Amino acid sequence: MGFSIVAMQPDWPAVEAIYREGIATGNATFETSSPGWERWNASHHPHSRLVARAENSVVAWAALSPVSSRQVYAGIAEISIYVAAAARGRGHGKTLLLSLIEQSERNGIWTLQAGIFLENDPSIALHKSCGFREVGQREKIGQLDNSWRNVVLLERRSTLTGLK
Repeated sequence: MGFSIVAMQPDWPAVEAIYREGIATGNATFETSSPGWERWNASHHPHSRLVARAENSVVAWAALSPVSSRQVYAGIAEISIYVAAAARGRGHGKTLLLSLIEQSERNGIWTLQAGIFLENDPSIALHKSCGFREVGQREKIGQLDNSWRNVVLLERRSTLTGLK
């Protein structure tokens, strides 16, 4: 395989660099700058933060954010996954996403959701290959660089957690 999936440790500089690379594509997020460690850390679950390491370098990361502070939604999380441009097409994303799914289920998450720009075919295909299904599309949900963007909504329901 040539890489490993491990818990995110003090990897913020590498994670942030990959995140900024995604921001620069204009096709990964509505964000236009990094939130910085404190804000990022506060907005993500403390569990289910993973990185892919190849040759001792972080080449991809994934993490979960709560969708709401309401208890009824405690088992629903939004996925973030980013792969460094130089590492794409090598299986890092799929292995990382499958590991994140396992980690989420161990932590009581029964639904994972993702909002992906309509034009981001590789990310949509990745999520679908890992059991996500398209549940809809939000048209002109937000602007990026003065252009309205559509977002495809995908979700994956756990067969192990919460929905028995």
